Amino acid sequence: MVIDKNSIKGPWYTRFTSAVYTYHQVRGQAPVYVHNLHAKYGQHSSPERAAIKLSLRPIVRTTPHEADVSDPAAVQAIHRIKGEFLKSPWYDSLALGAPNVFNATDPNVHRRRRRLLSQPLSETGLRGLIPIIDGKIQKAIDRMASEMKDRGAADMYKWWLFMATDIIGALSFGDCFRMLDKGEKNQYVIDLESTGDTFMVRAAFPSLTGWIRKVPVPLKTANEVECRTMNYAHESLQWHRRLVEESPETTVPTLFSKFYNDNTITAREMAVDAQAYIIGGSDTLSKTLTYLVWAVCRNPSVKEKLVREIQQRLPLASQQRSGITDAQVRDLPYLAMVIEETLRLYPAVPSALPRVVPPEAPELCGRRLPAGATVTTSAYCLHRDPTAFPDPERFIPERWQNPTKRMKDAFMAFGGGSRVCLGMHLARLEIRLAAARFFHRFPDVEISNLEGMSDDDMEAQWYFVLTPKGKRCLIQQARA
Repeated sequence: MVIDKNSIKGPWYTRFTSAVYTYHQVRGQAPVYVHNLHAKYGQHSSPERAAIKLSLRPIVRTTPHEADVSDPAAVQAIHRIKGEFLKSPWYDSLALGAPNVFNATDPNVHRRRRRLLSQPLSETGLRGLIPIIDGKIQKAIDRMASEMKDRGAADMYKWWLFMATDIIGALSFGDCFRMLDKGEKNQYVIDLESTGDTFMVRAAFPSLTGWIRKVPVPLKTANEVECRTMNYAHESLQWHRRLVEESPETTVPTLFSKFYNDNTITAREMAVDAQAYIIGGSDTLSKTLTYLVWAVCRNPSVKEKLVREIQQRLPLASQQRSGITDAQVRDLPYLAMVIEETLRLYPAVPSALPRVVPPEAPELCGRRLPAGATVTTSAYCLHRDPTAFPDPERFIPERWQNPTKRMKDAFMAFGGGSRVCLGMHLARLEIRLAAARFFHRFPDVEISNLEGMSDDDMEAQWYFVLTPKGKRCLIQQARA
């Protein structure tokens, strides 16, 4: 449904084509482009407000059929639990043969999958799995320490990815990936690293899906990556099924246990959800932890406060296996603020979340969009709303000491409403434990310049999943 040019402001070309938006999608800069549109068309209320960039337009047209909303109140209406704004057909372009719990556009399909998967991923359901999670975290930090000793620096981006992959593998399929033991990137890890940009390429050109094997790179590459990740899911499920059949009395229940007992779930449906778990549970977490450590190390005052809190409030044993528990880590207020600020400034999924405008849609930002049009919301834009987050480009954990309602409404690091991220509690558990253990073990760590490492490597590429440009981040112990 075409959006009336007079009701929603936007560049003149967005009345006729989506080509410019698609161009920025493929470059990994779509959220930045859209945020700049909000700023450009919002600086109209007064020179004073425009000068301090407080006049972002709450809704702008981005394509002939889409508008982006950055007003927190309107975003809450779009994503509320009642769920009138359904996921758009855009999500179908991310599916390989069958919908999963993430991209299902049919509420009934999503509800059915979520019912099977939500309890094991609840805070209560995760309690019994904390020893497995913490063991992988400790192992990852041990491997970083060894690499720093042998190489002079360690690639924490690599080790966080190995750790997250091993955790989701152990919790979902049994201990099947063992990337921390292997210690080297293989095709599997290379594919995980590229899922953000390959998904965006595939989504940007959905009409070519049927021809994708016949066209040049990068479309062909995107398809190959997704086919391989599906194969990894099949292999993981088969690996766990063999464990269950061979040793049913000793096999630990997994996040997928309820799937095995539900005869209505097909093998294909189980595989696509397994694929979503592998990607969503590893790629996003590793990037969040990488940007957290990088941001802390680049802000000496933040690092000093965080390390002091960890050293004062957690056991001071010289070894990393010092009895740190999740209950203790939960009670670290400054760590909690650092995590929120990392999720705000570097959201793992920064890009537009498209929804279809329903026939009886409420007004959004004083405008009524036509039924069938697409409305998008973006964590990148919301998290840079200066009326909610003054000086939004600065890393300021203290802003979360007393968050306002507008801050809470604008915070969308895990999505919102009935489609909020299923793995949110697991992600938060992993982040706080890993960050606490990391700075407990390495209080003097700094970003290395070994092998040409620089801030350019960490330049954000805002694909569907946030990706650092260099796909590495080297750390070292501070030199005296």
